[in-house]
Amino acid sequence: MWNVVNITSTSLTIELENTACHYTDKAYTYCINGEECGNITTNIHTLHNLKPNTTYKVSIKAESGEEVVQEVTTSSESALLNIRDFGAKGDGESMDAAAIQAAIAAAPKGARIVFPAGTYRTTPIFLKSHITIELMEGATLLGHHERDAYPILPGKLTKEDDNENFYFLGTWEGEIAECYASLLTGIGVEDVRIIGEGTLDGNGQNGDWWINCKVKREAWRPRSLYLLECHDILVEGITIKNSPSWTVHPIRSSKLRFINLTLNNPKDSPNTDGIDPESCNGVEILGVKFSLGDDCIAIKSGKISIPLKERRPSENIIIRNCLMQYGHGAVVLGSEMSGGVKNVFVERCFFEDTDRGLRIKTRRGRGNTAIIDQIYVKNIQMKGVLTPFTLNAFYFCDPDGKTEYVRTKEKLAVDERTPLIGSLEFENMECKDAEICAGFIYGLPEQKVKSLTFKNISINFKEDAAADFPEMLEDQEKIAKTGFIIRNVERIELSDVKVNGQIGEAFVLEDVDNYLEA
Repeated sequence: MWNVVNITSTSLTIELENTACHYTDKAYTYCINGEECGNITTNIHTLHNLKPNTTYKVSIKAESGEEVVQEVTTSSESALLNIRDFGAKGDGESMDAAAIQAAIAAAPKGARIVFPAGTYRTTPIFLKSHITIELMEGATLLGHHERDAYPILPGKLTKEDDNENFYFLGTWEGEIAECYASLLTGIGVEDVRIIGEGTLDGNGQNGDWWINCKVKREAWRPRSLYLLECHDILVEGITIKNSPSWTVHPIRSSKLRFINLTLNNPKDSPNTDGIDPESCNGVEILGVKFSLGDDCIAIKSGKISIPLKERRPSENIIIRNCLMQYGHGAVVLGSEMSGGVKNVFVERCFFEDTDRGLRIKTRRGRGNTAIIDQIYVKNIQMKGVLTPFTLNAFYFCDPDGKTEYVRTKEKLAVDERTPLIGSLEFENMECKDAEICAGFIYGLPEQKVKSLTFKNISINFKEDAAADFPEMLEDQEKIAKTGFIIRNVERIELSDVKVNGQIGEAFVLEDVDNYLEA
């Protein structure tokens, strides 16, 4: 009935075994050492306030009477540090950055650094390896609102007379560039745990981060959590909100786990994506709840300006039991994907009131290393998603995005600038109250989408649907209650795909080489 997802010294995360999406299929209660502790309403659930190196008997009981009991033992730790002992006030007025950084610097390997309830105003904090940071219930790490207080991470750093071998610290939207350090910044660290029931508040609404957001002012905007060249990182349980830009941005990192988080940014906050893994290998996003001002999850791998030998794909990514609300896209690939994206598995998620559901965005100029392949999505519920499926190879954002080279629908030569979209499979999905288009698939005429599979898909349109653009590309009109529009695909297989309430044909195909319908 349930499995252990993660154990730390003070927390246990479990996952229920069922076919439901994010929410449980029935009522459950849980007991610790025979004492009933509460209800479980989501498939991923975290138990907090456990003791280190202690064995617990944990019982999960369904309303039907079925009960499964397991013994679990929490991890050990070397030391416990309270940031109040280092001078942190937690009064929301005092600047606590120095005390927080001192506690981290002083922590021995394997230590846990605790933030008791309070509001800790701070500038960016830099992480180090082999520590746990726990934000207790009622604890808020509050970002200072003035950008002058934020250090800058330089972009490209080169050795003298050596432009071929370089290092970089700062990035912005797939390019190497100066950016402000983030509220929590990890550079080259490993074995770090950020856990608890507290809050990381980027305080974006009280600074000028969301004003003229596309203008670089000395450096680009910070994230809430930035991880560069990191390994073995866990972020569990906490809430992250009001991010100055992308909320969680791991880049060129591996073995990352984001579990049972709550990510909240205002719907109108600009470019406040939820989790954006960029050129990362081995990422788990489990039970995360998204409500924000841009894409919920956007998987990226940089732009073509990244030197060829430095490009890395984002690969081996698992997204399961998440809730995506109000974002531009629920699960998105691109558009910065010049290193490629492959082996992505999305399952048992609930998409609600997002502009798009599964979204792929790329364009000419991303490069022939920009390969999207082996993408598997199944067991998804959507409600109020305007367009459930989009694949746009003419994405027009970026300074050169509206050039004739990007916008033309004529067949061009395939060269080193041409991206490739391989195999994508979608299975077992119910989409209610769509408005714009069931699916908008527009590949390149010179490099068609290789293979699309849709199995057991049901899409129903909202009766009073409003017209709008299904995707961001030139020469596209607003539409409403339109079925699947599919252009420039080598092979497509449709099996038990139902579209209801549309105006016109359920499927409009153009330049599809091999069409299979079961």
